[in-house]
Amino acid sequence: MVPTDKELLAQFSNSDTKEKGFTAIVRKYQEKLYWHIRRMVIEHADADDVLQNVFIKVWKGLENFREDSQLYTWLYRIATNETLSFLEKQKRTATQSLNDLESSLENKIKADSYFDSNQLEWRLQLAIQELPEKQRLVFNLRYYDAMPYEKMSQILETSEGALKASYHHAAKKIEVFLKNY
Repeated sequence: MVPTDKELLAQFSNSDTKEKGFTAIVRKYQEKLYWHIRRMVIEHADADDVLQNVFIKVWKGLENFREDSQLYTWLYRIATNETLSFLEKQKRTATQSLNDLESSLENKIKADSYFDSNQLEWRLQLAIQELPEKQRLVFNLRYYDAMPYEKMSQILETSEGALKASYHHAAKKIEVFLKNY
């Protein structure tokens, strides 16, 4: 039986079981967070690096977690912020324009050994990469994670109405891309 977040947090707050509790938290959320990050950064190695940074921040900040929100929401907020920081750093350090960076992400998808342009999933990934960063993030959370707008609102600290509008615009752009691809 999978322990509840409350049980995991209790384990973490006990000095005798702190590492065991943290390891259990990592095990419980690692895959979900990895795919949340991976859909934004594309490359496995980048996703792993960002995920590692996420869990370092979680380790350092978990003692101060006030449980005002669910653990899941808190972890996603950290993962989202780390991912956006990573992407922002890539843009700043790149000697290329933003358009070049976005086409670089597209090229990473196409260079993936599993890429098959005839598969809808790959065309969808290309379409998602064409979206502005915020729309891409909202689309991924809603489409892949089936995250309710209320949770997204807590993670992204944005109103539900703005998130719904972002998702709607993203879905329309993806629809147009897929029709024309």
